[in-house]
Amino acid sequence: MKKLITTLVVIAVILIGVLVMGPFYVLDEGEQAVIVQMGKLTGTVTEAGLHFKVPFIDEVVRYPKRIMAWYGEQKSMPTSEKQYIWVDITARWKISDPKKFYESISTINIAYQKLGDIIDSVVRTVVAENPLRETVRNSNFIMERAADADTLGLGDEIDPGLMATIQPTNTYEPIQKGRRRLAEEILDRSRVIVKNGDYGIELIDVVTRQIRYSDELTQSVYARMIKERNQIAQAFRSDGEGKKAGWLGRMENEQRSILSSAYEQAETIRGNGDAEAARIYAEAYGKDRSFFEFWRAVESYRNTLPNFDKTLSTNMDYFRYLYSPQGR
Repeated sequence: MKKLITTLVVIAVILIGVLVMGPFYVLDEGEQAVIVQMGKLTGTVTEAGLHFKVPFIDEVVRYPKRIMAWYGEQKSMPTSEKQYIWVDITARWKISDPKKFYESISTINIAYQKLGDIIDSVVRTVVAENPLRETVRNSNFIMERAADADTLGLGDEIDPGLMATIQPTNTYEPIQKGRRRLAEEILDRSRVIVKNGDYGIELIDVVTRQIRYSDELTQSVYARMIKERNQIAQAFRSDGEGKKAGWLGRMENEQRSILSSAYEQAETIRGNGDAEAARIYAEAYGKDRSFFEFWRAVESYRNTLPNFDKTLSTNMDYFRYLYSPQGR
């Protein structure tokens, strides 16, 4: 009897120990796991729920089942023209085969490092194989816009002939691939490496977050932009000066034409007035010659004498009406 009790106690202790160690485990949504027995992988679990494991023997290694993001560091790298640019890349990935992932990589941190090495290497290779315009532009829209005479949005005010003189400064080489196609090329090459490595990883996409010029290249680009804008401004300034000279020339011609026409009209009116005055004088002279001569003399005195400080005379005929009312 004592031996039976001892056996039952031992069994109870063992059961309690097993229950304490937990023969069951819960796998949450968005998780997957591999079962490892004594360092050897024995199975994988991809469905969420309550699962059984052998206490003390089975080890459950959990991995995320969801899509994860890898964020690369912004790095400087040369293009095919040896122009340095800063490139910032991000990628999305997930564990497609937890068994292969455990055998080749084991941990998420190592996976991030592995992805970083692969993607950075591919990005450097692709950027170095292509010119600067392919990495920073995504279409030839800038060339199509530059070909438009109304690039600056001036509407009817712009002179197509003027824009033709500016056009050579806005020369851009066409792109063959563009930034989006290069990102797809980076993804394709990275996928091949990941697949060949048999890492149990699926690379979903690679996205270019930012591409910017280096400080030296930025200054060069700004200098070129300033030069182009100065050339455009100078062309418009010269065109404006030419139009100004044209308007001033037309204004002076119109002014001379108006003054000439006014002078002609004034001379005509003056001539008609003089003719009318001569006619009136002639009629008055014919009616009373002596009165006419007296009136003309008085009018002459009124106009000339106020301008003299003194008048010396030796009986001049001009002053005859001053000596005698009869003028003799």
